[in-house]
Amino acid sequence: MDAAGASCSSVDAVARELLMATLEELSQEQLKRFRHKLRDAPLDGRSIPWGRLERSDAVDLVDKLIEFYEPVPAVEMTRQVLKRSDIRDVASRLKQQQLQKLGPTSVLLSVSAFKKKYREHVLRQHAKVKERNARSVKINKRFTKLLIAPGTGAVEDELLGPLGEPEPERARRSDTHTFNRLFRGNDEESSQPLTVVLQGPAGIGKTMAAKKILYDWAAGKLYHSQVDFAFFLPCGELLERPGKSSLADLVLDQCPDRAWPVKRILAQPNRLLFILDGADELPTLPSSEATPCKDPLEATSGLRVLSGLLSQELLPGARLLVTTRNAATGRLQGRLCSPQCAEIRGFSDKDKKKYFFKFFRDERKAERAYRFVKENETLFALCFVPFVCWIVCTVLQQQLELGRDLSRTSKTTTSVYLLFITSMLKSAGTNGPRVQGELRTLCRLAREGILDHHKAQFSEEDLEKLKLRGSQVQTIFLNKKEIPGVLKTEVTYQFIDQSFQEFLAALSYLLEAERTPGTPAGGVQKLLNSDAELRGHLALTTRFLFGLLNTEGLRDIGNHFGCVVPDHVKKDTLQWVQGQSHPKGPPVGAKKTAELEDIEEAEEEEEEEEDLNFGLELLYCLYETQEEDFVRQALSSLPEIVLERVRLTRMDLEVLNYCVQCCPDGQALRLVSCGLVAAKEKKKKKSLVKRLKGSVTDINLVLSLNSSQSTKKQPPVSLLRPLCETMITPKCHLSVLILSHCKLPDAVCRDLSEALKVAPALKELGLLQSRLTNTGLRLLCEGLAWPKCQVKTLRMQLPDLQEVINYLVIVLQQSPVLTTLDLSGCQLPGVIVEPLCAALKHPKCCLKTLSLTSVELSENSLRDLQAVKTSKPDLSIIYSK
Repeated sequence: MDAAGASCSSVDAVARELLMATLEELSQEQLKRFRHKLRDAPLDGRSIPWGRLERSDAVDLVDKLIEFYEPVPAVEMTRQVLKRSDIRDVASRLKQQQLQKLGPTSVLLSVSAFKKKYREHVLRQHAKVKERNARSVKINKRFTKLLIAPGTGAVEDELLGPLGEPEPERARRSDTHTFNRLFRGNDEESSQPLTVVLQGPAGIGKTMAAKKILYDWAAGKLYHSQVDFAFFLPCGELLERPGKSSLADLVLDQCPDRAWPVKRILAQPNRLLFILDGADELPTLPSSEATPCKDPLEATSGLRVLSGLLSQELLPGARLLVTTRNAATGRLQGRLCSPQCAEIRGFSDKDKKKYFFKFFRDERKAERAYRFVKENETLFALCFVPFVCWIVCTVLQQQLELGRDLSRTSKTTTSVYLLFITSMLKSAGTNGPRVQGELRTLCRLAREGILDHHKAQFSEEDLEKLKLRGSQVQTIFLNKKEIPGVLKTEVTYQFIDQSFQEFLAALSYLLEAERTPGTPAGGVQKLLNSDAELRGHLALTTRFLFGLLNTEGLRDIGNHFGCVVPDHVKKDTLQWVQGQSHPKGPPVGAKKTAELEDIEEAEEEEEEEEDLNFGLELLYCLYETQEEDFVRQALSSLPEIVLERVRLTRMDLEVLNYCVQCCPDGQALRLVSCGLVAAKEKKKKKSLVKRLKGSVTDINLVLSLNSSQSTKKQPPVSLLRPLCETMITPKCHLSVLILSHCKLPDAVCRDLSEALKVAPALKELGLLQSRLTNTGLRLLCEGLAWPKCQVKTLRMQLPDLQEVINYLVIVLQQSPVLTTLDLSGCQLPGVIVEPLCAALKHPKCCLKTLSLTSVELSENSLRDLQAVKTSKPDLSIIYSK
């Protein structure tokens, strides 16, 4: 049995001994009075039935007390019953021994009393959080509100919703009201979810938000009438925890002492909240070791306990708040039971400013730093991620103290992290060479941890082995954590942020490549060609590697580490990207057995989500390089960029936009079942005083508007606006755009229409099973009919072409370049074929090919098409006979 379990058992044994010694001290008369009084002594509305008490001796009574109340509460119940039985001397001696051997909280009896004490304990324990530079600050002062956008459990539900275009729910700032809404259904009819997933990229503030939720619950601000006990379980630490522990042990770890009645606390799962922080740490593929635990008292691995909670097989009915990175959400779907998702979007522009003023204690420095970053548009945009914001503030604080300014623009997360490293090395002064060596060693430690099942906790022995204990890099880049144990306090270290460990791991590959010039960057190749189970965990490390291969990044590494990264590392990485276009599978014609097919089908289902995310992850890697030639060469072997079942964020589209901007001639982009509806930021309503102050101005404004109707509401900006603006630039070579199974709001259609009018390279547009309104169709056809539109091929598969045909006729009659129309797979009744044929006969129609494969045509429709063929012999009409 592990130390935690042994401690719990020893407390129970002490309680049993106290009960036995006390009851054996009583005379037969006293024991009789005790039994009668115990019958009328309920606890939490329950009391031991008289039939089980009437003939019990001291030994029987001890067993029944422990069975009914649990050991420690049974001691306190016994003391109180002794007092009511007027056996005060024995009760007094029991109290002395109780306090001495079981501690002060053992005198608590009801669950409500424990609940109050536990809330007070949580408030004390979590009142302060450690900054990444080990400075402790009050959580209420440091926490800056984040934008949280609501979501659903399944991506498809949201992306392929009804044909209508409802107003997307706004992203809200993370105040008490927003946190309280997390465990409500998306609408009045849906049931309240038991599992809520808070997702977001690395460094976005998921852990801080989870801790703030725990603190606000303890303060009585959240889930007031729903949750009696809330527990914070960091998944990474549980997975690395040595030995075996039960859920009861983990709960007792968070209580003031181990004498608490854990069975009674866990007896009402529907009154419990478990906060599972960092669920993306769980292994990608299921294994026998991850079989869900179903018994809260079973001592087992942390992985089984977490699997049991996530699947609701352990304490079904308990509420779960799970934090995870975006890419891991799909991997968790199979483990979770009907989850509701919400996405942390980071800081709004307003909250970025608040963060700066909270970070800098000097208001003038805060104003100066914020103004500098605000003027650097790219850097300011990156500061929506709290960890990036912290790095920028830390570097600026150091440079302001030295009277310097930032010397260059930081365009990517990699460049900001590298800026932090180089800034720390510059500040080392004469100790630079020693710190440089320590940093190399720290990079190796980071990589070993990432490859060792994503290990994030390091012991003092780990640091001692590498001679890092007490070093300067330890104080800068590692946080020290003390975990109280039974025999001694265990000290562990972890990186200031998990994403920073992944950055240093990526850096280690390049530093290693410099030391082994005779090998073909073996370490880098191993990283890039990692198997499916590791690929998800290594995604961010891979992304950082690409960012470090940027010419400027390589120069910084050379200047500050005194090394030159071989040219072949960058070439090998480029070849790896180009190799992603070759499908991996069995040889053509290879036969499979039924059993093999079943195995492969199961494996494909497990890895499907990984493959869907891989296309977007590859674009992020290319974006981090910020080198157009590298991106263009990489995409030259990937003629079609495919993004499937992605709820696109603004950052995703920024990345996509950059890659499209750099794409080579003939590049195709296919978006399949992608979400293009943006969640807007929830704006605070003005206070009544402010509204009243503005009333006079409003009246004047209304009079002005009535006198002049020229002022019009600006059309909304769509998520695709940046991409559409890129498509119209001369340097963009995107030739094919396919939108398949997407919901296209009118705002998207409007922006796309404007791009179609003048995009110089776009030659083909596909609208396949996508949802559009009548207005959206009109807007797109308006762009296709524009005189300067260059689209030569139009592919359409829409649910109802009857609404489209009138607009399509105009396109056919007016477009000077449209030569191919593909309506394969559509339903074409006579009422559609007739106006279509009339348009094809129009003298200005330039169409050369009409494809109608897999289309059922009536005899009349076939005669109409034959008539078109007769009048226009150059027109090729392809249809199924």
